[in-house]
Amino acid sequence: MLMRTDPFRDLDRLTEAMLGTRTRPAVMPMDAYREGSSFVIHLDLPGVATESIDLTVEQNVLTVHAERRPPRADSAERVVAERPHGVFSRQVFLGESLDAEHLTADYDSGVLTITIPIAEKAKPRKVEVTGGSTHKEISS
Repeated sequence: MLMRTDPFRDLDRLTEAMLGTRTRPAVMPMDAYREGSSFVIHLDLPGVATESIDLTVEQNVLTVHAERRPPRADSAERVVAERPHGVFSRQVFLGESLDAEHLTADYDSGVLTITIPIAEKAKPRKVEVTGGSTHKEISS
Protein backbone atom coordinates (compact mmCIF):
# COMPACT_ATOMS: atom_id res chain seq x y z
CA MET A 1 0.00 0.00 0.00
CA LEU A 2 2.65 2.47 1.03
CA MET A 3 6.33 2.41 0.30
CA ARG A 4 8.61 4.46 2.50
CA THR A 5 11.97 5.48 1.19
CA ASP A 6 14.34 8.39 1.53
CA PRO A 7 17.68 7.48 -0.03
CA PHE A 8 19.38 10.59 1.32
CA ARG A 9 18.35 10.23 4.97
CA ASP A 10 21.17 7.82 5.87
CA LEU A 11 23.73 9.91 3.98
CA ASP A 12 22.59 13.05 5.83
CA ARG A 13 22.82 11.29 9.21
CA LEU A 14 26.34 10.08 8.41
CA THR A 15 27.41 13.56 7.30
CA GLU A 16 25.91 15.14 10.42
CA ALA A 17 27.67 12.63 12.65
CA MET A 18 31.06 13.17 10.98
CA LEU A 19 30.92 16.95 10.68
CA GLY A 20 28.77 17.71 13.70
CA THR A 21 26.48 19.85 11.57
CA ARG A 22 22.94 19.65 10.38
CA THR A 23 22.76 19.49 6.58
CA ARG A 24 18.99 20.02 6.34
CA PRO A 25 16.06 20.38 8.72
CA ALA A 26 14.76 17.30 10.49
CA VAL A 27 12.16 15.22 8.70
CA MET A 28 8.47 15.23 9.49
CA PRO A 29 7.73 12.31 11.84
CA MET A 30 5.02 10.15 10.32
CA ASP A 31 2.50 7.47 11.34
CA ALA A 32 0.53 5.60 8.68
CA TYR A 33 -2.17 2.96 9.01
CA ARG A 34 -5.21 1.48 7.32
CA GLU A 35 -8.56 2.27 8.89
CA GLY A 36 -11.57 0.64 7.26
CA SER A 37 -11.65 1.58 3.59
CA SER A 38 -9.07 4.37 3.90
CA PHE A 39 -5.37 4.80 4.47
CA VAL A 40 -4.44 7.49 7.01
CA ILE A 41 -1.14 9.37 7.34
CA HIS A 42 -0.29 11.68 10.25
CA LEU A 43 2.66 14.08 9.91
CA ASP A 44 3.91 16.15 12.85
CA LEU A 45 4.35 19.80 11.86
CA PRO A 46 4.22 21.82 15.08
CA GLY A 47 4.53 25.55 14.66
CA VAL A 48 3.88 25.48 10.91
CA ALA A 49 1.27 27.86 9.48
CA THR A 50 -1.48 26.18 7.46
CA GLU A 51 -0.81 28.42 4.46
CA SER A 52 2.82 27.24 4.27
CA ILE A 53 1.83 23.59 3.75
CA ASP A 54 1.86 22.41 0.13
CA LEU A 55 0.69 18.94 -0.98
CA THR A 56 1.19 17.58 -4.48
CA VAL A 57 0.56 14.16 -6.03
CA GLU A 58 2.37 13.19 -9.19
CA GLN A 59 2.55 9.64 -10.54
CA ASN A 60 1.61 8.07 -7.18
CA VAL A 61 4.15 10.14 -5.24
CA LEU A 62 2.70 12.36 -2.51
CA THR A 63 5.02 15.26 -1.70
CA VAL A 64 4.54 17.40 1.41
CA HIS A 65 6.37 20.74 1.70
CA ALA A 66 6.08 22.99 4.74
CA GLU A 67 7.99 25.91 6.19
CA ARG A 68 8.51 26.88 9.82
CA ARG A 69 9.81 30.41 10.33
CA PRO A 70 11.73 31.36 13.45
CA PRO A 71 9.49 33.27 15.90
CA ARG A 72 11.76 36.20 16.71
CA ALA A 73 11.88 39.91 16.22
CA ASP A 74 14.73 41.52 14.29
CA SER A 75 16.17 43.00 17.49
CA ALA A 76 15.99 39.70 19.42
CA GLU A 77 19.19 38.06 20.64
CA ARG A 78 19.18 34.28 20.39
CA VAL A 79 19.99 32.52 23.64
CA VAL A 80 18.98 28.97 22.73
CA ALA A 81 17.99 27.73 19.25
CA GLU A 82 17.21 24.00 19.29
CA ARG A 83 13.99 23.90 17.28
CA PRO A 84 14.50 23.33 13.56
CA HIS A 85 13.32 26.05 11.20
CA GLY A 86 13.24 26.28 7.45
CA VAL A 87 11.69 24.23 4.69
CA PHE A 88 10.65 20.66 5.39
CA SER A 89 9.88 18.15 2.67
CA ARG A 90 8.76 14.53 2.65
CA GLN A 91 7.77 12.14 -0.12
CA VAL A 92 5.48 9.17 0.33
CA PHE A 93 5.18 6.62 -2.45
CA LEU A 94 1.56 5.52 -2.81
CA GLY A 95 0.70 2.04 -4.01
CA GLU A 96 -1.61 1.41 -6.95
CA SER A 97 -4.34 0.28 -4.54
CA LEU A 98 -4.88 3.84 -3.23
CA ASP A 99 -7.19 6.41 -4.83
CA ALA A 100 -4.89 9.46 -4.85
CA GLU A 101 -7.50 11.44 -6.83
CA HIS A 102 -9.75 11.65 -3.76
CA LEU A 103 -7.33 12.23 -0.89
CA THR A 104 -8.17 14.81 1.77
CA ALA A 105 -5.94 16.74 4.16
CA ASP A 106 -6.66 18.37 7.51
CA TYR A 107 -4.24 20.31 9.73
CA ASP A 108 -5.09 20.57 13.43
CA SER A 109 -2.95 21.14 16.53
CA GLY A 110 0.32 20.75 14.63
CA VAL A 111 -0.63 17.44 12.99
CA LEU A 112 -1.34 17.11 9.26
CA THR A 113 -3.75 14.23 8.64
CA ILE A 114 -3.99 12.90 5.09
CA THR A 115 -6.77 10.42 4.33
CA ILE A 116 -6.54 8.39 1.12
CA PRO A 117 -9.41 6.09 0.16
CA ILE A 118 -8.65 2.55 -0.94
CA ALA A 119 -9.37 2.25 -4.67
CA GLU A 120 -12.51 0.31 -5.56
CA LYS A 121 -10.48 -2.10 -7.67
CA ALA A 122 -8.33 -2.97 -4.63
CA LYS A 123 -11.19 -3.62 -2.21
CA PRO A 124 -12.10 -7.23 -1.50
CA ARG A 125 -15.11 -8.32 -3.50
CA LYS A 126 -17.37 -11.33 -3.46
CA VAL A 127 -17.14 -13.60 -6.48
CA GLU A 128 -20.19 -15.66 -7.33
CA VAL A 129 -19.60 -19.34 -7.87
CA THR A 130 -22.01 -21.11 -10.17
CA GLY A 131 -22.84 -24.81 -10.15
CA GLY A 132 -21.83 -27.36 -12.77
CA SER A 133 -23.06 -26.82 -16.30
CA THR A 134 -26.30 -28.45 -17.36
CA HIS A 135 -26.18 -30.54 -20.51
CA LYS A 136 -29.13 -30.71 -22.85
CA GLU A 137 -29.45 -33.71 -25.04
CA ILE A 138 -29.84 -32.87 -28.64
CA SER A 139 -32.15 -35.09 -30.56
CA SER A 140 -31.57 -35.51 -34.22
